[in-house]
Formats: sequence, C-alpha cells, structure tokens
Amino acid sequence: MQLNSRADKAANVAAAAELVRAAAAAGARLIVLPETWTFKGSHAALSDMAEAVDGPSNTLLAGLAAELGVYVLAGSIYESSDRRDRFANASVLFDPGGAPLAVYRKIHLFDAVAGAKAYRESNDLVAGDELVTAQVDGVVVGLTICYDLRFPELYRALALRGARIILVPSAFTAATGRDHWEVLLRARAIENGCFVVAAGQWGVHGADRHCYGHSMIVDPWGTVLAVAPDRVGLCEAELDLGAVDRVREQLPVLAHRRTELYRAWD
Repeated sequence: MQLNSRADKAANVAAAAELVRAAAAAGARLIVLPETWTFKGSHAALSDMAEAVDGPSNTLLAGLAAELGVYVLAGSIYESSDRRDRFANASVLFDPGGAPLAVYRKIHLFDAVAGAKAYRESNDLVAGDELVTAQVDGVVVGLTICYDLRFPELYRALALRGARIILVPSAFTAATGRDHWEVLLRARAIENGCFVVAAGQWGVHGADRHCYGHSMIVDPWGTVLAVAPDRVGLCEAELDLGAVDRVREQLPVLAHRRTELYRAWD
C-alpha cells in the first residue's frame, strides 16, 4: 500500500482502511502498510498522536484482517510509552483472525542528512533491540522498517532465520529515494535470495517533508515485479515462493559464508 499520510489521523486511518478492503477484494493474502501510516505531522503533536500497539488504529486493522480473512502488516505507528517525549516506531503483523503475530520496533534510527534537511529520530524515538520473524501461511517473513534497509547484516540475519520474504514499511525521503531506494531493495533481495516487499509513503507531508513513494515488490533474482506510480494506491504481485529455493540453489551464498573471518572484522 502507498499512502500520503498527514497530520489528520482520522483521514489517514480511513484512507488506509479503504485500501485494505480494495487489496483484499483484488485477492491479496498479505497486505503491507507503510511506516507511520497513522500520522505524519509536527513534532509537537507526537505525544497526542502516539498509541499503544493495541490502540484504536491497529485495532481497526486487526478487525479488518479478521473480517476479510487476510494478513495485515500495520506498517508502523508511533508507540506511546511512560515518557510522553519518547516513542518507539512499532510495526504489528496481524493474522487472518485479527490476532497479533509479531511486533517489531525499528532498530536503526534515522539520524542523517537528506538533501538540505537534517533528521534526528533519536531525539524522539527509542530504538528496538530485537530481530523479528513470523509465519504467513507457513512462510517465514522478516520484519524491518525504512532506514533498516541500509544495514545488510540485519537482512542477512533474517534470511538465516529462515525468512523468504522481508517486509519494509517505509517513509523514504525523496532526496535519498531517487538514488538509493530501488538499488537498496534489489540488493537486499539479491544478497539473500528472498522477496522484498516495500510499502512507502509518497508525496508532501507538511511544509518540509517529501517522501519518495515507489512502493515496490522485488523477487529473489532482483527483478522488480511491481512498482507503484506517484499517487496513493496499491502495488500488487503474486509471489512464486519456489523462486527462493531455485535462486538459492543457483547462487548458494548463504552456504558460502566465511563466518570465521567475518568475526575478526566485527
């Protein structure tokens, strides 16, 4: 799913719910929302817009998962905590009964410069400290969020834990996305012989934030199966899961690792 979430949480949730229904009607089994799907607004409003992972927005998605009989990855929300000025960036995967299968909290925080704008997520967010996988119809999926994409060791670790699909809800900046987004998604898929499913925010959010969009599904060979145009909507593909085995047999990089050498470099 590709969204243009802004400061109006109710409007964001309504737009996402409509697209979940559209995706299910089109035959989707796994529906992936982007990062911070409920709110993209001012820093000052974060404490009012943050929710628990079982708060009203995710509860609505859980209800839709159960009603429609699909898996839904609730991209991520700002998760409230005991401190009103600190939040986690948390993603929840719901099963077709509406039960939470897994919760992942973004490990790598975006403290960087993109174009003319400096970002410092660590001012507001607390980093997660756990790698997370879950099963979708018996297929292991790995959970990541946005900036995690720049850390190949995380994706390798998820692949070694059995992940055949890795999900990447994102709000990639336009400045970095133009040059890096597709390259990184395809690289992570190729390196690990797995599918990469990346749902992005698109367009302008407030006065100074522009997200790249181009939500994308990449196969284990690195072929782009689908990419979203520059608008709110859906990016769809059917995954031939046998391709994971075929590619990993052709290019058995997971088996060829020299871990006794890598440890010396860590």
